[in-house]
Order: sequence, then C-alpha cells, then structure tokens
Amino acid sequence: MNNAYFDLLMWARGPGFTIALTVMVGGILLRLVEILLLGRKKDFAKAKGSPVAQGIKTIFTRSVARKGMMKEAPVTYVAGYVFHLGFAVAFLFLGAHIALIKSLLGFGWFDVNKALIETAAALAVIAAIALAYTRFTDPVRRALTRFDDWVVLVLSVLPLITGYIAVNRVFGVDATLWMAIHILTAELLMIAFPFTKLMHAVTFAVSRYYNGSIQGRKGAES
Repeated sequence: MNNAYFDLLMWARGPGFTIALTVMVGGILLRLVEILLLGRKKDFAKAKGSPVAQGIKTIFTRSVARKGMMKEAPVTYVAGYVFHLGFAVAFLFLGAHIALIKSLLGFGWFDVNKALIETAAALAVIAAIALAYTRFTDPVRRALTRFDDWVVLVLSVLPLITGYIAVNRVFGVDATLWMAIHILTAELLMIAFPFTKLMHAVTFAVSRYYNGSIQGRKGAES
C-alpha cells in the first residue's frame, strides 16, 4: 500500500507536474495572445490628461473598495482580501514552494515559519467559506454565480486543506498519500488557471491599466 502511495507521489511530482505546468504556461500564453490580437483602435483625439499616469494609478486604486461598499458588502470585501493574502502567503513563503520556484526560475527568497504559513492558510479557508456563504444567501450574488465560479472556489481551497492535512498528519493520515493528493490538487488548479476566472491573477493589471489609460486620455479619473 505504501509503495502504491509512493508511486503516486512520484508521478505527481514528476510527469503530473510537467503536464500541469505545460498546460498552464501554454494556456496563459494563448490567452495573452488572444488579448493582444483584439487590438486597439488608434485614438486621434488630443489627450486631455496623462494616460500612463492614470493607467498606473488605476491598477492600485481598483484594489481598494470604493466608498460605501465596505458597509454594503463587508463580508465579500474583507473575506476577499483575506483569502487572496492568505493564499499568497501560504504559496509564496513556504520553504518547499520556494525551493520549487527556485528550481524553475533560478532564484528564490526568504521563507517564514510554519505557524505563520498555517495561520495564513487557515484564514484563507475560513474566508473562502464566508465567500461561499454569501453566494448562497445573497439573492443577487446567487443569481450571478455560475458553475465555474464554484469550481474555481473549490480548486483554490483544496491545495490549502490537503497541504495542511499532509504536513500535520491530521487524524493519523498517511503523509505520503496526502502529499500526493496535495500536489495533484495544486496541479488541477494549475491546469484550470488559464481557462477560468483564475486568469485574472495575470490579466487584472493589464485590464486596469487599459481602462485607466482610456479615462486618463480623456482627462477623467478612473
């Protein structure tokens, strides 16, 4: 049994990861090419403001909740920030993840202690549950939620949960099996990344800059 788990782990760390990485990178490049091919009509009107400055400004200002929105949907905004930050900390500052990134890119950075990583992961999972709750209970959000939204939410949470179980051997589970499951759930997330709303992690800066630059050219705030 243990040999079977070990073989699964080795497949996940080897061929499985190669497949997932190839699909993710290829998919991202394909999506970016599609965006670039859409083109942009040349604006012959004289610029009334600074497109570049307003474009850069918009990248950051759109990351802050608009006035009054925190009162209207506090759970959505707070949980959204907590989930994104928690996921980023758990992914970017775990020693094993940094080692993987360094093997791919040739450079890495400092890691943080296990307690902080687990706290960030736990907060991210709690935030995801809160976001799921609002999708069920808020009529507007429920009407706007589609199947792929649920898929994205589940795929985003699974690596956090399975990673915690594998590292801490919750309920005495087999660490080898759960580490394989953790890696496989991460690879499912990688494969889905270019073809779902997860792609916003790459395109958000481009789209915000584009919208901001248009308004900036008109002399308006975005």
